[in-house]
Order: sequence, then structure tokens, then C-alpha cells
Amino acid sequence: MNQKTNLDLGPLPELIGYVLRRAQLVVFQDFFQAFAPFNISPAQFSVLTVIERNPGLTQSQVAAALGIKRTNFVGLLDELERRALAERRQAARDKRSYALYLTADGAALMRKLKPVLKAHESRMVARIGEAGRDRLVELLHEIVDGPSANGTRLKGAKAVRPPRPGSAAI
Repeated sequence: MNQKTNLDLGPLPELIGYVLRRAQLVVFQDFFQAFAPFNISPAQFSVLTVIERNPGLTQSQVAAALGIKRTNFVGLLDELERRALAERRQAARDKRSYALYLTADGAALMRKLKPVLKAHESRMVARIGEAGRDRLVELLHEIVDGPSANGTRLKGAKAVRPPRPGSAAI
């Protein structure tokens, strides 16, 4: 029984996916509150971070690195461009691709966000301690990077289901 609600959740509190999702909700709630004055979502922050650290990557490279579907990424990037935080420039080597860069406003925003991120991360670490944080990150990397027993595999950071029996892919 769950002591807080006296509700029988069955095996849910022992399932990695269930507890991981509940933890994600707590982390995101704190993130949204901390970053609200800047109107930045976790996905936007991730994109800005990758562009900041790797200027000139193509849209496809950034989307793949973060496991964001291309269609979702285009809308996300459109919003960052509308806000003058990031910009697309025609890639030098491939005229069909666009390289991504932070604008001056984007770089300035990232400087402002770093202490906000540090405070957010500190609040999360305060719940489990530094050693707990290190162990949790290590274990999560084992889940993400480790071999899969059920036939699914990660492509970039996206789960890809195996073909169903009888499908054209087999």
C-alpha cells in the first residue's frame, strides 16, 4: 500500500519506468518553475546547450543527438529563431542543410541560465546527496547505453521497435 494515499498501486512503485516517470515529473516541475521567468522549456534548453557547445551542427545532427523527431525539432527551432535566440545559416558543405548557431541574444540568455541551472540541479542533488546523484546518473546511463533484452534498440536517443512478424520489414 502507498502510505500517502492508502491506495494500492500494485507493482507500480517497484517498476523502473513508473518511478522514473514520477521522478521526471518532480525534476521537470522544479525546472519549469526555475526557468519560467525566461520562458524556456527543458527541450529548448537542451537545444540551446547543444548549439552553444557545438556551433555549426546541422538541424539533423542536433535533433539526432537529443533524440527529438525531426518534425518536432523544426517547430522547436522555429520558436527559438522567432525569439532571436538561435539562427539557421546555410551549411558551407551542403547547400541543402542548415547549420545552427546561437545569436548574441541566445548567448546572453545562456549566460543568465547557467546559475539558474546550477541552483535547479543543486535542489535535485539535495534530495539524494552527491553520491546518490553520481550513482543515479551512472545507473541511468546503463539503462540508456546498455544492451536491450527485449529486442528494442535505441537509435540516437529514440526507441525503435523491432519489426512485427509478417511485416514487410522482415
